[in-house]
Amino acid sequence: MLKIEHLGIAVKNLEQSNMLFTKLFGKAPYKLETVASEHVSTSFFMMGDSKIELLEATNTDSPIAKFIEKKGEGIHHIAFEVSDIYAEMKRLKSEGFTLLSEEPKKGADNKLICFLHPKTSNGVLIELCQEIK
Repeated sequence: MLKIEHLGIAVKNLEQSNMLFTKLFGKAPYKLETVASEHVSTSFFMMGDSKIELLEATNTDSPIAKFIEKKGEGIHHIAFEVSDIYAEMKRLKSEGFTLLSEEPKKGADNKLICFLHPKTSNGVLIELCQEIK
């Protein structure tokens, strides 16, 4: 793993949260994006070499909607940048981690992504991400 790529924060209202975090960080998000396959709308704030991603559910079946229903708004996941997501998925699976998908998916911000089940990572949802080239 190369670095923390971003922290994902689940929010109920992306527009209101963008205003709040713009005040907090002193700058607006650099990108807004909807990922239909994941049922989520996102925004990204650049923070040095890392990012903060805000995630709002686009329907009630979304993993983000279910997360907020159970735990409320807050930190949802930590994403780590990897150079070869396929090799890293294979390595982590061989180390006993459970992957939430057998193949990487297209995520927001031009990334291939895969999540590790939090039951195998001390309750933390871990995302692997690799820039699509």
